[in-house]
Amino acid sequence: MTSLDPSPTPGPLDGLLVADFSRVLAGPYATMLLADLGATVIKVEGPGGDDTRTWKPPVRDTDDGPVSTYYLSINRNKRSIVLDLAEEADRALAQRLAARADVLVENFKHGGLTRFGLDYDTVRGGNPGVIYCSITGFGTHEGAALPGYDLLVQAVSGLMSLTGAAEGSPYRAGVAVFDVLTGLHAGMAVLAALHHRDRTGEGQQVTTNLLSTALSTLVNQTSAVLAGGVVPYRMGNAHPSLFPYEPMPTADGDLIVIAGNDGQYRTLCAALGVPELGTDPRFATMADRTARREELRPLLLAELARRPAAEWFDLLTSAGVPCGPINTVDAGIALAERLGLQPVVRADGVDGVPTIRNPVDYSATPPSYRLPPPALGADGAAIRAWLSS
Repeated sequence: MTSLDPSPTPGPLDGLLVADFSRVLAGPYATMLLADLGATVIKVEGPGGDDTRTWKPPVRDTDDGPVSTYYLSINRNKRSIVLDLAEEADRALAQRLAARADVLVENFKHGGLTRFGLDYDTVRGGNPGVIYCSITGFGTHEGAALPGYDLLVQAVSGLMSLTGAAEGSPYRAGVAVFDVLTGLHAGMAVLAALHHRDRTGEGQQVTTNLLSTALSTLVNQTSAVLAGGVVPYRMGNAHPSLFPYEPMPTADGDLIVIAGNDGQYRTLCAALGVPELGTDPRFATMADRTARREELRPLLLAELARRPAAEWFDLLTSAGVPCGPINTVDAGIALAERLGLQPVVRADGVDGVPTIRNPVDYSATPPSYRLPPPALGADGAAIRAWLSS
């Protein structure tokens, strides 16, 4: 595949071929992460293209017209080919790609690829070493027919019951959090299966789903139910087990203030000019502060009201107290830039499409950004020629 995806800086997955039959978010996010690490990813799209190509606004204006920024966020370092699986010739090319792939990623409804000869058992018959990753919304048993939308899973998993004002309506998270985390789990599952194949020569199918990811992601909240017999409830920005750990008003706006342990609490009180609160036996431990939060909160707010948020940020940060403003997304990117995290990368030069960098650094095999997100079918001719060779 070097003729299709030359890699001037080979990553740890250089030489692996990924057939990406996924669309929307969870699957494409997983395959983009694999591509960042050097894998050659061929994105197979139907005649209409990935759904996210049509999710507008917002858009980025290009010579070919406006492009969905949603699509751009999860499809760099890939090659695109359009294959209509209902057509015999295209279906044969898809099967040939699956037969050559090290990894196949798909998020069709359970069993949806069987009629095209692209299900795991059929692909494994001609490619026994394949790692076949299937992503669904609700698994492959009783929930197999349910549609896998992140918002739906946020609702049924319980996340929305925990999000929003205590006396208000449930809210969804501001990003498709379970799609993204399912993509991360899928990527990790693929890497584990590849390691198993390296040791044994055996391929396998790995599966994950949005609801299982959601319940795992709820960590302490699902543990409260299982281990404590407690059903968590909506608390706005408050934390059920920590205080202070929330936005707090200052003289001119809210500031996130965190005291994650007893030492941080004492430091906070000293920085606020009320060291006596740090040694007050009513608030000595985290459990005490959490139980008496309504008693402690006004005492802290009275001190915070003396200065604007920016002054408190500087003062508390210099004292070692975790705190910060509630930024807009552009300000969050700017903060990462100021901290030297280099959050923005461009695969096609200084004027190319900006995307957020892979979040992992490697001392020997760093991620590379070789290709911008492809136009629909941009590499079709080259891939068809390769598959026909």
